[in-house]
Amino acid sequence: MSNEPPVVTKTFVRFEQQHILPIPESERTGTNWSLFAIWVGLNMMPLTVVTGAVASGAYGLPIGWSIAAILLGNVIGAFGSALHASQGPHLGIPQMLQARAQFGYLGGGLFALIAFIMFMGFFASILIVAKDALLAVFPEMNGSVVILVFAVIGIVLCVFGYDLLRKTMVYLSIIIAAAVTLSMVLFWTKPEVTAARADAAFSFEGFFAMLAIGIVWQLAYAPYVSDYSRYLPKNTGPKTAFWSTYLGLVVSSVFVMTLGVLLGAANPENPLAALGDYLGPIGLVVLIVFAVSSALINGVELYSAVMNALTALQSSFRGVVVTSMTRVWTTIVCGAIATLIALLGQGDFMTMFESFLTLLLYVLIPWSAINLADYFIVQKGEYVIEDLFARNGGRYGRWNGVGLASYAIGLAAQVPFMITPLYTGPMAGPLQGIDIAWLVGFAVTVAVYLLLVRAARRRTPIAQERDLRAERDLDPDPDPEPVGA
Repeated sequence: MSNEPPVVTKTFVRFEQQHILPIPESERTGTNWSLFAIWVGLNMMPLTVVTGAVASGAYGLPIGWSIAAILLGNVIGAFGSALHASQGPHLGIPQMLQARAQFGYLGGGLFALIAFIMFMGFFASILIVAKDALLAVFPEMNGSVVILVFAVIGIVLCVFGYDLLRKTMVYLSIIIAAAVTLSMVLFWTKPEVTAARADAAFSFEGFFAMLAIGIVWQLAYAPYVSDYSRYLPKNTGPKTAFWSTYLGLVVSSVFVMTLGVLLGAANPENPLAALGDYLGPIGLVVLIVFAVSSALINGVELYSAVMNALTALQSSFRGVVVTSMTRVWTTIVCGAIATLIALLGQGDFMTMFESFLTLLLYVLIPWSAINLADYFIVQKGEYVIEDLFARNGGRYGRWNGVGLASYAIGLAAQVPFMITPLYTGPMAGPLQGIDIAWLVGFAVTVAVYLLLVRAARRRTPIAQERDLRAERDLDPDPDPEPVGA
């Protein structure tokens, strides 16, 4: 019998095996630095630049007020996303799978589907803006071919999974940060750019609209921050996940959006083209870096789209068994669909994107409010993970009426204050076009959810037991999905 230690084979990239299952401690290879780098790198893309350009370009704000709105919006919105991220190390599961605890096994599938649509939209949007960045340097290239090539890169990264995405983002965050920093310094030295909006006047409507865009930009990360913080060892605690996520999101978003403000002031019609117009060869190199890095970054968006697609599939279809091969094929199919959306949506992109961001804000706010209230106030982080995979929902049920009713009420509370291209609420006029629907929706949702939870807890144990027996009688297969499958 040999006494030699077993040979451990080390690979540069570990192919993901866990998909939506809880991440075991032995597989938790994340660090505070890698988590910080993921969120820094994810914001270092032309889509962030274009979003920042909306302030000085579309809304016509002065440069100083544009930056102030962006800073305040990102600081507020990132706080919510970072609170969601702090749940990851403790629970070890994807963010939207946690929705089963607040909305039930089937109800959680609905919200996973909503998040899936959102991430598919971001994947397609990033492809379009990355294409625009490259065509600003090489206008003779075929835009559709560029989109296809960039899509394949993102799909391949996503197929390998978290480990390759994590390592890619660590290196990318350094390279792109250097490119953005250089661009920022050079633009601040050009008076024709910094003085471009000298005649612009401050407006409450523009300021609060940009404030809302900053908030929704950050809250758009909330449905998938735990997809990555779940890879942190459990003993790192919630504070590490919170601050690594918060600082990564705020620093990078504000920095890159500020560059967008300058580019929007220089060229409101085509902010990315201003890089080449004002910085010459250096600007063209930065555009190439932006374009290529976006193709790599996009793997992160697709990864979370796949996590939500798998969650929705498992919730909706009894015969679906999620395996590594299921994840791979879901990645390919989702990537192909999102690529088709990008190919068809190359026209009036900015109008569609602004409407997309506005819609996201209204849809995400009530979900975020319920998740945070349930995790930090009601349950205090204590969940039975096995019940989240039980087909009858276990203690969380198939449909959670409290969560669903609270969401509906929170969504309805926003309607009078909404400002969209298709609909403007009756309260928008008295408020001079200032969009506070997100604030009303969050406050109302939290209050309603806590009141309904308190009322539900007053029910007698007999009634609770009767409902539990009814759920079990309706489900011929009450056993939980095997968490280790």
